[in-house]
Amino acid sequence: MFDLSAKRELNNGFGNALTAAVELAVTPALMGLVGWQLDRWLGTFPAIFIVLFVFTIAYVSWKQYRVYDAKMQRQEHDLLGPKRDRGAA
Repeated sequence: MFDLSAKRELNNGFGNALTAAVELAVTPALMGLVGWQLDRWLGTFPAIFIVLFVFTIAYVSWKQYRVYDAKMQRQEHDLLGPKRDRGAA
């Protein structure tokens, strides 16, 4: 028999990676497009475009880091157990 839990975990990993990749690519592009349209409408090109694009890149990167950090802490907890104070003996 095949190990379905391993296959499910692998497929879940691929899905999570695809979600992160699309979020990192599409969200800044979409906000850049919104900023570009606002700049055209207000005549302030490229101020709003740059602000929205850079803000979105920073936010999405920060969000991905937080998700990654939480997963790594959970893995560390599962493998090593809860953290203990090093000063207490």
